[in-house]
Amino acid sequence: MGRGITMIFEEKSITLKDGRTAILKSPCVEDAEKLLNYIKKSCGETDFLARYPEEWNITVEQEEAWVNRLRSAPDTLGITCYIDGEVAGNCEISFRGGMKTSHRATIAIAILKDYWNLGIGSAMFEELVAAAQKHGTEIMELEFIEGNERAKHLYEKFGFHVVSERPNAFKLKDGTYLSEIYMQKYLC
Repeated sequence: MGRGITMIFEEKSITLKDGRTAILKSPCVEDAEKLLNYIKKSCGETDFLARYPEEWNITVEQEEAWVNRLRSAPDTLGITCYIDGEVAGNCEISFRGGMKTSHRATIAIAILKDYWNLGIGSAMFEELVAAAQKHGTEIMELEFIEGNERAKHLYEKFGFHVVSERPNAFKLKDGTYLSEIYMQKYLC
């Protein structure tokens, strides 16, 4: 992978901890409605994502446009996990540009609650790390919301370390403030 090349993740089958097969691949335009429903549902299942479901007030056509942009982006790789044709989770890695920041890449991940603890997060992280290594990335970065210990455990399993905290970065509907935790993984 490199600058100026579209980043499409070739389809890959993985076996989940419960024996089912999942497919990892770049998201498809024809799945835009499924992707939109997935992210809305995902945001409603936990306070550990950056938005509430009602903040996803976009149309299927807008989601289709997002998928097209993602699939043609030379600096972002998106991977969606499908189980029995349904979207179970997704992740992406965005490679930074510019002379001073091109050694860094930012990642994000979300998985529906029904599919937690099946190995999807680990499988997607393996692919994100491999993509970063192939790209020549030196530092992978991510943020998570305070209290998300399941995610923190996954990130630490893959060698990420907390480097800073942004206090009160998120305010929940009930008035609770939560910090944003910033982590990095050095690849070289």
